[in-house]
Amino acid sequence: MKCIENLSFDAERAFYGELDIWLRDCRIDGPADGESAFKEAESIRAESCYFNLRYPFWHCYDLDIRSSEMTSGCRAALWYSRAINMNNTKIHGPKALRESEDIRMTDCSVFSDEFGWFCSDICAVGCSINSFYCMLRSKNIRFDLVDFEGKYAFQYIENSVFENSHFFSKDAFWHANGVTLRNCTIKGEYIGWYSKNLTLENCTITGTQPFCYCENLKLINCKMYDCDLSFELSSVDADVTGHIDSVKNPLSGRIVATSIGEIIYDTEEKNCEIIIKETIKS
Repeated sequence: MKCIENLSFDAERAFYGELDIWLRDCRIDGPADGESAFKEAESIRAESCYFNLRYPFWHCYDLDIRSSEMTSGCRAALWYSRAINMNNTKIHGPKALRESEDIRMTDCSVFSDEFGWFCSDICAVGCSINSFYCMLRSKNIRFDLVDFEGKYAFQYIENSVFENSHFFSKDAFWHANGVTLRNCTIKGEYIGWYSKNLTLENCTITGTQPFCYCENLKLINCKMYDCDLSFELSSVDADVTGHIDSVKNPLSGRIVATSIGEIIYDTEEKNCEIIIKETIKS
């Protein structure tokens, strides 16, 4: 690979169509304010680099970005690209990742609204992510040891697994389909509405009105705290410890809980079996 060190580049399409470039301690920044530094490029390595201009990686293939920084000025950094590896990198510009595939992020810091839209095959390990509308309509997502904060996350995602992670979010996992969470903590409002085939194993859930209008919802050995008006019009199979403040109009299935403060039915349909300490109530 051609190695370039300790230089700054601010020209429009500075590396357009380039192949096998290794940048070390370089800056994509400067008064010319050029966009799209690496458009249509392939096999690009960036190590300890600084990106402060818009659209640096569009229509790229085989990217390896390490110990680098994408500032708030680095807007829409990675679009329409494939085979992306990012390690120990700050990704702090809006709309940083879109319509891309085969992405691996390790020990990265993400502060980017509308991050990861319409992507597939995304793996994030040991990352922190702060974003509104994160991962909209993406699929084949794998998270492990991720701390997430933001609103309206993971809507319309498919075929994804989240493990050992923490979520502080509102309206997360709406319309999700074929998604599993294991050993996770979820704190927020209106979690999982309109989802299909959503499964939570060994998770802790806190917040108002979780899991409404769900189809084939499963909670396996989960804890719920400060959850009111839960499971409204959902088909559910839930094994829950902790105290559920209230359950409202579950559509069908079975809920086993340590205790429930109130069971609310304001419809005539009562097709969900509710079991509290082995005593059936309906």
